[in-house]
Amino acid sequence: MLNTTTLEILFIALAIYLSHLLALRPELTRARGGKIVGFLALCVLPAAASWTGFSEQMDRSKQTQFCLSCHIMSDHGRSLYRDDLSYLPAAHFQNNRIPREVVCYTCHTTYTLYGPLQSKLEGLRHLYVQYLGTPPKPAEIKLYSPYNNRECLHCHDGSRSFEEASGHSDPDVLQQIKSNEVSCLACHDQVHDVGSLADATFWKEPQ
Repeated sequence: MLNTTTLEILFIALAIYLSHLLALRPELTRARGGKIVGFLALCVLPAAASWTGFSEQMDRSKQTQFCLSCHIMSDHGRSLYRDDLSYLPAAHFQNNRIPREVVCYTCHTTYTLYGPLQSKLEGLRHLYVQYLGTPPKPAEIKLYSPYNNRECLHCHDGSRSFEEASGHSDPDVLQQIKSNEVSCLACHDQVHDVGSLADATFWKEPQ
């Protein structure tokens, strides 16, 4: 089966070939078949190539490797290896509670491109700051809005270890957590904390 990159190249090559053919023999467009070829070359195939490329890049942008490819995010990547499992990202990453290859996206599903219009606008602001402004220091990076319990619950909701945990077992408290009235971070407040990495020790992943 053809992968998305091969399909994209195929669509582009076919569009170029058909465009050249019509440029060399414009009389072909007088017939109905020629008009169909022209529509394919100028509209359908470029659109298919664009959508295929967009789909592939969207999947790539969900990869942890992509998120950490920006120098400013490297400390957030290091925090995943902090040898202290009281830190949420470290505990989840090191124990394979979420797929390591998409660890950033799994916990930040509404970030920039993936979220609503406001998030997309914030993503454009990030691009502006990165290339035309002054990027903040890693320790200065903050969420635009409080972390939503939804990001935790899309994995933990319904699991026995979550529902029966000592801090969750009270039905009223559990309902408050699920309705986002009480933040998960009220108790689980050790997150990335990249400002303290200089004094941290780090777990070495087995080879």
